[in-house]
Amino acid sequence: MTGAAFRSFVATAARGVFDLLLPPHCLTCDAPVDAPGRFCPDCFRQAGFITEPCCASCGAPFSHAGQGGRERLCPGCRAQMPPWGRARGALRYDAQSRRVVLAFKHGDRTEYAAALAPLMARAGAALLRAAGVIVPVPLHRSRLIARRYNQAALLAHALARLSGKPAVPDALRRTRPTLPLGELSAAARTETLRDAFAMRASRLGRIAGQHVLLVDDVMTSGATCAACTRVLLAAGAAGVDVLVAARVPDPRLQ
Repeated sequence: MTGAAFRSFVATAARGVFDLLLPPHCLTCDAPVDAPGRFCPDCFRQAGFITEPCCASCGAPFSHAGQGGRERLCPGCRAQMPPWGRARGALRYDAQSRRVVLAFKHGDRTEYAAALAPLMARAGAALLRAAGVIVPVPLHRSRLIARRYNQAALLAHALARLSGKPAVPDALRRTRPTLPLGELSAAARTETLRDAFAMRASRLGRIAGQHVLLVDDVMTSGATCAACTRVLLAAGAAGVDVLVAARVPDPRLQ
């Protein structure tokens, strides 16, 4: 047995022992599942997976096929097109997905990156195929120190492993801390994020001429992803698409 085969055997055996002692549970409830990072059948049926029809630009889910008109655009994108090419989300940000995302983001459940990435890869399969590099939305260093990890970077690395596309986790940097965006209007979010992101000079060569897949955990108004996209395009990216774990539905489309 080769060294690699032996290490694989040991890892598989260790996982088997661990699962025997602590059987894996559903991502959103306590029901047992056959492998970590999966939904039980009931939760899977209730999961708000985003599929067509959705906005061709920002990925906001539509309630029916004719809602976006011939252009398949939501009201926000119809009023002002985002700077990215396409954006897609794996899950609607609802009560069920919120439990997963918040545990991942604030509850040290870093293993959820491996569970969310395949859902994202399925929702954004065309975006992954077009991507040259994968770049996460950055955290400011003060928040990174407090949280100890950047959830977007964990998702970017997991997607890189699934797709074989390289991740550049430090391509962007957040130049200053910003206030939480949750209660702000779309216009206030845009203003708050003005000049909040910059390109890391040492990574310019990894971005110039590449089609970039920008990755984050949740998209609400799209202001954060738009700000990062503009920086990447100014740095010479050939194009930018956006892929997120969860997308907040536009209330105007419900």
